[in-house]
Amino acid sequence: MTEERLRQILDRFPDQRVLVVGDFFLDHYLLIDRAISETSLETGLEAYQVVEVRNSPGAGGTVANNLRALQIQTYAITVIGQDGLGYDLLHELRVRGVSVDGVLQHPKRFTPTYTKPMVRELDGRIHEVNRLDIKNRQVLEPEWEERVIALLRDFVPEMDGVIVADQVEERNCGVVTDRVREEICQLAQSYPQKVFLADSRARIGEYYNLFVKPNQREAIRVFQPEWEGTCTLQEAREVGVRLSKRTGKPVFLTIGEQGVLVVDDERVNHVPAVPVTGEIDIVGAGDSTSAGTVSALCSGANLVEAAQVGQLVASITIQQIGTTGTATREQVLRRLGEAKGWGWTV
Repeated sequence: MTEERLRQILDRFPDQRVLVVGDFFLDHYLLIDRAISETSLETGLEAYQVVEVRNSPGAGGTVANNLRALQIQTYAITVIGQDGLGYDLLHELRVRGVSVDGVLQHPKRFTPTYTKPMVRELDGRIHEVNRLDIKNRQVLEPEWEERVIALLRDFVPEMDGVIVADQVEERNCGVVTDRVREEICQLAQSYPQKVFLADSRARIGEYYNLFVKPNQREAIRVFQPEWEGTCTLQEAREVGVRLSKRTGKPVFLTIGEQGVLVVDDERVNHVPAVPVTGEIDIVGAGDSTSAGTVSALCSGANLVEAAQVGQLVASITIQQIGTTGTATREQVLRRLGEAKGWGWTV
């Protein structure tokens, strides 16, 4: 990809409208300073002292956050709780410029939240300790499914792209229930000119008529549900071809530090990861890849160009430690020049 071609694609980003539908979490960071720890009078245990609280949209919110950093017009459809954590999540989305007109607040459900305690030790080292997860483990009621489906039917005709964030592994306990998934697949068929892409932890094989973006484990488990281990690049190619034939659309199969395979029926192109140096944090890398890829597809990029943009975006976000990072259009353009200097080619 040339700098001129990348600039053409990036210049179209502000005109694109992308909907993110699915599971939005709140990433709730607590910075703990052990230098000022106290001892609990009641238990005699160390009482951690929180010196900073930081919130960020997570899961589908991370995708939305990345889209907004790229100056994409971004819309959300999800279901969260009527609670303080929901207030915090809505605030973070609004601050970033995400339209929350499609966010439903359920009076009896949690706002899904990952609480991430970050401990600063006496030597200044910061590390994350056990995460505290708040998730819904009851199925989404039919009337709320209908409300989500009604929003989809209202929003999709006005969008250039749709990204599905199917985060919750417990079936029908998240926003993308079986009924909602079927509606998304039908809408993708009804609007073939629009870009639909799904990212799903547990059910990527249940999508059709739209692009999917699994990692190696998710792709192989479509065909071998109990699979564990590692696979070769050739095995990844083969399973990508099987999945593309199953979904009826191209597949963006991420292969970790090796990059992504773009699989269109029998045709497979390998887009290498952009080489980076120093410490990295891969949390949210897949979400930033989705945001970059879909933004590029909506802006006229072909499949390989879109995968390249996704890899450029991810190479920037993984260098942001202790947070789910984002990348701007200017950073993406600059990274292309750096990557070519490092020998990155396709």
